[in-house]
Amino acid sequence: MFETFANFLVLNLLQLSPGKLTASLSFFVADTLKISALMLLVIFTISLIRTYLPTQKLEKVFQKSYFGATHLLAATLGAITPFCSCSSIPLFLGFLEARAPIGVAFAFLATSPLVNEVVFAIMVGKFGWKVAGLYALSGIILGVVAGLLIQKIWGKREIKIAQKGENIFGTQAEMPTIFNEKVKYSTQRALTIFKKMWWILLIGVAIGAAIHGFVPAEFFLKVLGDSATIWGVPLAVILGVPIYARSASIVPVIFALTLKGLPLGTALALMMSAAGLSLPEAIMLKRIISGKLLALFFGIVAVGIVLLGFVFNFVGA
Repeated sequence: MFETFANFLVLNLLQLSPGKLTASLSFFVADTLKISALMLLVIFTISLIRTYLPTQKLEKVFQKSYFGATHLLAATLGAITPFCSCSSIPLFLGFLEARAPIGVAFAFLATSPLVNEVVFAIMVGKFGWKVAGLYALSGIILGVVAGLLIQKIWGKREIKIAQKGENIFGTQAEMPTIFNEKVKYSTQRALTIFKKMWWILLIGVAIGAAIHGFVPAEFFLKVLGDSATIWGVPLAVILGVPIYARSASIVPVIFALTLKGLPLGTALALMMSAAGLSLPEAIMLKRIISGKLLALFFGIVAVGIVLLGFVFNFVGA
């Protein structure tokens, strides 16, 4: 729907000729509308649910986790939700608002952009059941491990809006009890958070759109080549960060690169990095969390993707 409207706007109303600029502009319009709608909807829904779920009870549920059970639950939820890295952030905030341990929230954030039923179905068609199954399982494991490590390293330090020292969720102690008031409260929450992040969203999507339209897939094949060297996978992760693409949309490109000789693990590392460590996501998260916590999250996930890339190169060899 969003892509159709974007193409109509760019090709019919603006009457631009097909080309790199047109592709970038269509991508920008479609993703801006899609992510904005998802952000508003998800924040509203989570806020409405929160009015029915007392924080104290949720906190007790999360704190009773044994052996990373809630981390696995959060990562699994991430795997079945069709969000990209940017649209996962509102639900990430929802975990924090429910007083979930920080590791649980990041377990969801790490997994959500990487794995979902659409990605799995496309990967089955392109790579087969074995690779698709290993990829889905690897994405969930990566989320769990990342969450556990972040919780161990970061501890119980409070998350605050970066550079402002304000609690993300305000100080309101009681939730509304009347349904109309609950809806009003949830709407205000959605608009308030969106107003703080819309310009960051535009910057991030604009960067991704520019790369999407002006950097062809052949560039990555040329840079990474058919290298079986140890540097191929880490370089793929680094190159993937500024791309910003949903896993489902980039799977066909990754498959085409593997057919041209790019090792499977290197190609998947590029895809996982583009989906799960996007530059727009980093820009948006920097508004919410400190630079140190952001670097910790990106560092752990990047190392995990590199290791998985090596594993898939071995499996696909």
